[in-house]
Amino acid sequence: MRGHKRQSSFELLELFGVVKENGMEQNSPPPLHTPMSYDYVLVAKTIGDQQTAAYMKQIEYIEELKKKKMKITKIIDDDRVFYGIRAPQEIFEKYRYLLKVSDACNWSSGRDRVPLSTRIRIVHFILNRTPIKSGEFLHNLIKTKVFDAKFCLHEKKKQKELKENWARWTACLQGQPITAVRNYFGEKVALYYLWLGWYTYLLIPPAIIGVIVFLYGLAFFNSSPLIKEVCEADTIMCPLCDKRCKVWQLSDTCTYAKVSQLFDNNGTVFFAMFMAVWATLFLEFWKRHRASYVCEWKVFDWCEEEEELILEIVNNPTCEPKKYKHSYLRTTLVLIFVTAMILVIIGLTHALVVFRVIAAVLLAEGSWEFLSTHSNSGAMMLGAVLHYLVITVMTRINRIVAMKLCQLEETRSFTTTEKSFTVKMFTFQFFTYFSSLFYVAFFLGRINGHPGGYVRIAGKWRLEECHPSGCLTDLFIQMAIIMVLKQTISNVVEFTGPWFCRWFKRRKNRKLERRCGNCYLKNDLDESKGAELCDNCKLRDWESNYRLNDVNSFSLFNEFLEIVIQFSFTTIFVAAFPLAPLLALFNNVIEIRLDAIKMVTLERRLIPKKTNDIGVWIDVLEAIGVLAVIANGLVIGVSSNFVPRLVYRYYFGPCANSTATDIDCMAGYINNTLSIARMDNQIIRQEFTAFQMTTHDGLNVTSCSYKDYRSPEDYSLTPQFWLILAVRFAFVILFEHVVVICKFIAAWFVPGAPLQVKNDKLFDKLNRLKEELRSFVP
Repeated sequence: MRGHKRQSSFELLELFGVVKENGMEQNSPPPLHTPMSYDYVLVAKTIGDQQTAAYMKQIEYIEELKKKKMKITKIIDDDRVFYGIRAPQEIFEKYRYLLKVSDACNWSSGRDRVPLSTRIRIVHFILNRTPIKSGEFLHNLIKTKVFDAKFCLHEKKKQKELKENWARWTACLQGQPITAVRNYFGEKVALYYLWLGWYTYLLIPPAIIGVIVFLYGLAFFNSSPLIKEVCEADTIMCPLCDKRCKVWQLSDTCTYAKVSQLFDNNGTVFFAMFMAVWATLFLEFWKRHRASYVCEWKVFDWCEEEEELILEIVNNPTCEPKKYKHSYLRTTLVLIFVTAMILVIIGLTHALVVFRVIAAVLLAEGSWEFLSTHSNSGAMMLGAVLHYLVITVMTRINRIVAMKLCQLEETRSFTTTEKSFTVKMFTFQFFTYFSSLFYVAFFLGRINGHPGGYVRIAGKWRLEECHPSGCLTDLFIQMAIIMVLKQTISNVVEFTGPWFCRWFKRRKNRKLERRCGNCYLKNDLDESKGAELCDNCKLRDWESNYRLNDVNSFSLFNEFLEIVIQFSFTTIFVAAFPLAPLLALFNNVIEIRLDAIKMVTLERRLIPKKTNDIGVWIDVLEAIGVLAVIANGLVIGVSSNFVPRLVYRYYFGPCANSTATDIDCMAGYINNTLSIARMDNQIIRQEFTAFQMTTHDGLNVTSCSYKDYRSPEDYSLTPQFWLILAVRFAFVILFEHVVVICKFIAAWFVPGAPLQVKNDKLFDKLNRLKEELRSFVP
């Protein structure tokens, strides 16, 4: 039989250790509903006065459910009342029949009985679409405190199995039981973990190469002629701020120059090209593995919107479909609000720039000699920490704004709402995270002017300058601080928050009673015997689930957003931070188990959702891959000193016009990148005071150097500047075209679905058509 042949993708993922299946699990069905199971539970506060509006609405809603033949079990526990809900079998028979006759979902209708995960999804939909006479739905009733909570129940046996095989810290280096996760949490959660596991595994090659690039820079830590030139220079540099800052020795920044060499070397060019192609291969191979799994799960052609239409009919046979609508007015308003929000976020970036400029001045004028000497570096680190705090605050604001804009759009289905929310939220978060990084990468040190013509904020504070060794180290420090803080703090909060909430609820509420002996034995009975727990044991299970942390429809969205933002850090500015893939790898190994422990033990059970892809996130990832090519090309061509070094080596260096081998071709490069400002110029005398032109040793100087290509007479840009600028743009264009061609070749070379998947679909469709023909009665 063809159906028993395992997909090659399964064997490959097991070999890599991404998943852990035993072969039999692939064809094992999700757990079925048993007489001891309840599809859903509602919780409300006990109301003594039965004449109150809240009590009347509560009773009315329960009566509406009973009209739909829902079996309701009511158990009162002190100040709370629990309603256990079990749907009749005819609802699920209707669902199965409609799946069979649907256009896109009929491949999933072949199972004889509806599994518990599907029952939960159907009941969840019906409960949310059942109104009372006032027109209020369940979410309205929860907002007005008519009901306190709603949730589906964890299954003790399956929960224990997942804890033993997956949701524990000691399993960090083991594969994931993806099929078991799918059977319990649904395809949507399973695909998230499958994608995250595959992404984590594929981070190993870039992590290794990133370390090699770092070590390559470390190998020349003491022998690089550029570092020697900085460390041994007697060059006097111009003051970095007004009034209190004095001239300084270039050799004072020897350590900074060495750090720059670690990240701004020839290896970063190769690494940036590799990462651009890697991002494409990661996505293309992900599509293949996804296709293998969704084919095995019979959801290859699944359509979420069509299932939503089927659920509408199951809930209300006389329902009317929600028509597709489009309003140019609403679309225009949404576009205006999105643009305004992006401008606000960019405005915050400008505020961070102002903060850094003012902080640099205050640190330079302070009494602490160390901070005064390293005022620019200190201001940059403070700016990075403030940027992280801004990110934390703006994340909450962005979520509120994105949700309000989705409501303004009046989307017709939850699937459409989720896609719209995802795009808006990611856009806002992307600008929040990366606006400051784009400033550091492409504007820092390039718009600050020159002695006698400095650019000032409000005519008072000078903009920051780059170190003579380049600006790439500033970008690296900014990325490192944000990435480390984000991953460390977010993981700590993500785990300790739910754990503390559960601990607090346990302390606040009385201890749960032990399960009675009879009910303990009933767990091992066959479902056909119809065993059901007593009320005390039901209450114990419902109470333990109630005390867990709440989840909602966007709980999984938060996990996706966190990892996709990390993917952006790993790819977009990887030329400035080769160690980013290594940090991401370490984080993801922990993240997988942290999320698993949180979902299995600390949170209420997520509503199992059926899907065949990670949704609009795949489009977001592809957009990030394209942006990574552009950004890394600009970082290497514009931000780094790769191109100026190249031009100097072949046009202006000691090897340009001779074949001399007794001197390094990069000798004199640092001095070549500096221009001179002389005090005999009236404009310069107005710019710097006599106090500023005095060294720390008390020596008065008549000139100082600064990083730029300008004439010492009229401070106009030299021909070398224009040549370097032309080569920069030529390099960016060449780099992007070469990498994009490589990406297209890689995408073409790796098919989106394995041949075995296509053949399995073909044979399955043929067999189903033959079965329909055999059942046909003319």
